[in-house]
Amino acid sequence: MEKLERHSSACESHPFYHEVKMSSTQRMRGIILGSILFPIRLVLMTIFFLLMWPLARLRLAGLSAEERSRPVTGWRRWLFHPIIWFLSRAVFFSLGFVWVKVKGRRADLKEAPVLVVAPHSGFLDMLVLCPTQLPTVVSRSENTSLPVIGALLEFNQSVLVSRSDPESRRKAVAQIAERLTSNGYWPQMLMFPEGTTTNGSALIKFKPGAFLTGVPVQPVLLRYPNKLDTVRWSYTGTTWFEALWHTSSQLYTNMTVEFLPVYTPSKEERNNPNLYADNVQKLMARALGIPATDYVMEGGVPVCKVGCLSLPLVSPGRETLTLLHKAGLASHQVEVALERMMTRCQNDAQGSMASAEELASLLGLAEQRTAVNICSLYSKEKMMMDLRQIYLNVAALSGLFSIKSLLRTAFSLYDTEKKGSLSAEELSGLMGALLGLRQHHTAELYSVASKYGLLTQDDLLQTFTSHPTYREVASKHLQPDEATRRLLAHRKVVNNNGDMIDGNKSLKRE
Repeated sequence: MEKLERHSSACESHPFYHEVKMSSTQRMRGIILGSILFPIRLVLMTIFFLLMWPLARLRLAGLSAEERSRPVTGWRRWLFHPIIWFLSRAVFFSLGFVWVKVKGRRADLKEAPVLVVAPHSGFLDMLVLCPTQLPTVVSRSENTSLPVIGALLEFNQSVLVSRSDPESRRKAVAQIAERLTSNGYWPQMLMFPEGTTTNGSALIKFKPGAFLTGVPVQPVLLRYPNKLDTVRWSYTGTTWFEALWHTSSQLYTNMTVEFLPVYTPSKEERNNPNLYADNVQKLMARALGIPATDYVMEGGVPVCKVGCLSLPLVSPGRETLTLLHKAGLASHQVEVALERMMTRCQNDAQGSMASAEELASLLGLAEQRTAVNICSLYSKEKMMMDLRQIYLNVAALSGLFSIKSLLRTAFSLYDTEKKGSLSAEELSGLMGALLGLRQHHTAELYSVASKYGLLTQDDLLQTFTSHPTYREVASKHLQPDEATRRLLAHRKVVNNNGDMIDGNKSLKRE
């Protein structure tokens, strides 16, 4: 398949937020119906789950570890599989999914060993397992400890992976590859290539797991054509319980499953799983009428990719500026506070680490709570923070300093040995501070910017003013947005000495 143009990866908006929007009438109707339907549906769902629990365990009961490592066949399959399928459908029927509209034809195992499903909107998407006849899935290994869910994953002979264990991920990849290339020995697999849930407004970047082996895949589209979009829950906004409550409070919920034609990869795509994943993503996005983006979840944080860099969609620098604004700091006070932080960072005797108490003093905050909240945006260790990270990220997004001035300062702060050059590790720390998110893949940037194995300040400045990818980062993402400009656009403010200062004057320095 020919390579298609990718949707712009600029972070104008993101699909990791969803809030159920209801009028007053709809909200009142939901409260009344929910008070009646939710407990009834919860009881029915619990009954069906309790029936499934022992039956799911019985399927593999008495089998050795070696036998469990092979696909279940014979009476264990033809007896238990239809029962669990029926009870699974009953669970969703009890939640109000009375009808599931199916479009297209599901490919058989030999045609497409794997079904790739998108968009992934929440746990209720698992209803797709019913019209796809309960294919095997990939799941977090931690889910095996959950009541009922653990038994169903065992029944399904799911591929289990621990996101915190690299060795577990490697084993899972090998296991998926073995199953997808088994020539019909293992049942069909179903995967959500986005890897996390979104609000469905765009497809985020597909992970390459389903595409590593280069076997044909069948794209499967999920739609919820309802007046109220209650099913989805994502990174922020509506919680999973609210999604369950709102969905259960509707008389019924519609779902449409559409099977697209099988996608057979080209030779180029078989040799490049990322290209294969990208092209299938774009195909599915076109069919859904939504954009295909480079958004991903990285370390539990939603980001967009620009070259090798990961840009957080919710910037800690912008949140910090909002907190400072709420604390009463005007633009000139933010500038003065940043100058104090920079001076403190350059003090070799003290280093760049500081407590929340000291941060409050440097920022000129009356109380420490705001400083603690700012620290929490950058580190799990809320009481200690590297001031360079806060200073560079906030300075970049404040619009108070030019990019050249900022890069010079950043270089000096991370050239701790004053050798006139940065190592790859130091560049990674510098970019992580500027962007407000730890950077793991800056080798490409270091290679582009460095000469003769050394990265000087001039090299860094040259790269961010001439290279198209990194010039985009400097011009679009290391700049204040409209909301930040409004926060800092106070005409006249009074400093602690009572002097009147024009908050709109140009503060950028070359």
